[in-house]
Amino acid sequence: MRVNHSRSGNVTSRVVIGRRREAVPAPRSRLLRRLGRADRWAFDWVAAARLRGLEYVLPRLSRFADHGVLWFTSAGVMGLTGRPRLRRAALRGSIAIAVASPAVNILGKQAFRRKRPVVDLVPPIRIRWKLPTSHAFPSGHSASAGAFATGVALEAPRPVAVPVAAAAVAVAFSRVYTGAHYPGDVLAGFGIGALAGLGTRLVWSARTPVAAVGRSEERAKVADDGRGLVVVVNDGSGTGGEAAGISLPGRPEVALGQLRRELPAAEIVRLGPDADFDKAFGEAAERADVLAVVGGDGTVNAAAGAALAHDVPLLVVPGGTFDHFARALGVESAAQAIAAYRSGRLGRVDVAYVAPVSGAAGRDEQRPFLNTASFGAYTELVDRRERLEKRIGKWPALAVAAVRTLRHSEPVELQVDGRRRRVWLAFVGNGVFASRGAVPTWRARLDDGRLDVRMIVTGRRVPRVRAVAAILAGHLHVTPGYRAWRTGGLEIVSPDGELRLARDGEVSSMPPAIRFGKHAQALAVFHPAAG
Repeated sequence: MRVNHSRSGNVTSRVVIGRRREAVPAPRSRLLRRLGRADRWAFDWVAAARLRGLEYVLPRLSRFADHGVLWFTSAGVMGLTGRPRLRRAALRGSIAIAVASPAVNILGKQAFRRKRPVVDLVPPIRIRWKLPTSHAFPSGHSASAGAFATGVALEAPRPVAVPVAAAAVAVAFSRVYTGAHYPGDVLAGFGIGALAGLGTRLVWSARTPVAAVGRSEERAKVADDGRGLVVVVNDGSGTGGEAAGISLPGRPEVALGQLRRELPAAEIVRLGPDADFDKAFGEAAERADVLAVVGGDGTVNAAAGAALAHDVPLLVVPGGTFDHFARALGVESAAQAIAAYRSGRLGRVDVAYVAPVSGAAGRDEQRPFLNTASFGAYTELVDRRERLEKRIGKWPALAVAAVRTLRHSEPVELQVDGRRRRVWLAFVGNGVFASRGAVPTWRARLDDGRLDVRMIVTGRRVPRVRAVAAILAGHLHVTPGYRAWRTGGLEIVSPDGELRLARDGEVSSMPPAIRFGKHAQALAVFHPAAG
């Protein structure tokens, strides 16, 4: 006689055969047991493996990864390179670890409480340090490795991302090889870390490495020794440490040395702080086959105006503090600029401009910008920073200026395309910026023919804390009074008189009525090969 008894939700069913009763595992329990057996078999297989040369390497690598030391050291090295993409990669990877590590070590291990493997089969040479006593599932080392590698992969170029990923896989494998974890612990931890790395994109979008430019069939007149190239250098760009007593070669000086070695026939023009930049660039463009500029975004702005007026291609060599336009082109060093010059490869980019309403049709009265123009609180911040930076340095001056702007800045009464608004902060971008927030930071194309307008308008309450945070961070998109739209032109009227305007970080006074517009694909620039 055979009797089956079952109840909804029971883990097992009772099977009665005569007088003997046997417990039959439910399907889920059988699956877990099979996975457990497979996990233990895989652990035993790795324990029995003999990998020549790795008996000494993997235990030390595992030890170096304790407490994230390996990854935070790597992040520090990437930060010291000075390359923006590597700095972003290091920051994103570190943020991912900060999310994944507590999730695994505090929540995951306490929830599952799995015991560590028995290490009888692991050769003693691999167990050179005291085995951990915490719970095994998931693996904290593997979570940190997966988080950092994923964060770096979202930002860094392939020659950096691939070695970091290989190191992360090696650390994860070492946790099994040294007897600290079962393979299942490692896979779960690595997966959680990878999800944490991908999750950083929810609050901080991964940046497009290089913005696209318009295609151009023209080839620049270039020479291997730089003949016909006129290089204008702003000696004051990228400074900021002198006030703190630091005497180091600035970025323009380093770039200039490399240009002289690689392109000895190029003409070099050096500009001091009191030089007339527009006149100097105009004269250089008149006699140049190619006009090159070494400096920050404000200097590049002046060079672009001269190149546009004299119809010569522009070579941008980064030498400032931020170098937004050079980075958008994919040029992060003098070596990359020299390689782009020698290739003769040109692309076309948009040039935005601002001009008095009465003279908007004449190019002589148009003032170009390649990145952004801004008015409101940002111009006050720049004015205050410039007054302070010679005494205390650029970065301390920026911090002090931000605090003072936060306390004292007031909104400006303006008419924006005929509509009256109280504007506390406004940016007009040359092209559509993909980053969210009050301050545009990067874009996917340099030839889209659009203006990206972002404003913080106010009622009675000025959203100062959040707005200044948006200026400094560039990623805060939840700001009271925030407005954004795309357009081909914009007209601003200030009833109270002249308007202070910053173009690519350089502040000047404008007439009360101004108009923003675009010259689509007007400027020829050198750019590196795609990919």
